[in-house]
Amino acid sequence: MTAPIDLYYWPTPNGWKVSIALEEMGLPYALHLINIGAGDQFNPDFLKIAPNNRMPAITDPEGPDDKPISIFESGAILQYLARKTGQFYGETERDRVAVDQWLMWQMGGVGPMAGQAHHFLKYAPALTPPQDLPYAKDRYRAEVARLYGVLDRQLAANRYVAGDAYSIADMAIWGWASLWEGQEQTLEDKPAMKRWLDEVGARPAVQRGRAVAADQRSNLQSDKKAQEVLFRR
Repeated sequence: MTAPIDLYYWPTPNGWKVSIALEEMGLPYALHLINIGAGDQFNPDFLKIAPNNRMPAITDPEGPDDKPISIFESGAILQYLARKTGQFYGETERDRVAVDQWLMWQMGGVGPMAGQAHHFLKYAPALTPPQDLPYAKDRYRAEVARLYGVLDRQLAANRYVAGDAYSIADMAIWGWASLWEGQEQTLEDKPAMKRWLDEVGARPAVQRGRAVAADQRSNLQSDKKAQEVLFRR
């Protein structure tokens, strides 16, 4: 019997990537909640696993050479799990290059830019005192729109992000893209992206992964303690 993977997690788009992957791959896992609004990510024991004080992270007791391994950074975790199981990473080296480039596109583009859009559009104006910065709001709203235009054009020619096969690249992008409304985006001019969001979102494993600890999500616009922890350090 496969030993459960320890998942260090909070229900955010980055956390969803790994919970969705574990569900898709059929891997057993033990959930460890890292309440980022309460500062759990700064716990010394967690920092031994994730020195950048960010979740998600995993510990696999059956790592390479059957020895335990801990991994931080969601993209690295997805690549590791895909290699471990031989799933959702394509059949050829050409397939894997396609998956990797769209995974890196998410890690370097969609995630950071959508995260900044959420911050300046939703959270910064709710700080005390309010930080309502039109330049920052316009900049990140526009950059997310540009990125989603790239995504829509790719999906107009392909069923999934990296081609015909569903992959870890889709898992990485979907969580962030599913929050398009909070990023003040529109899908009216992005029919391929809308089709893909609906198709991926209908997958049972995606729904299960998205639902993990969903009741723990808080409203950062009103949670002053979480604002202090997340935005003042």
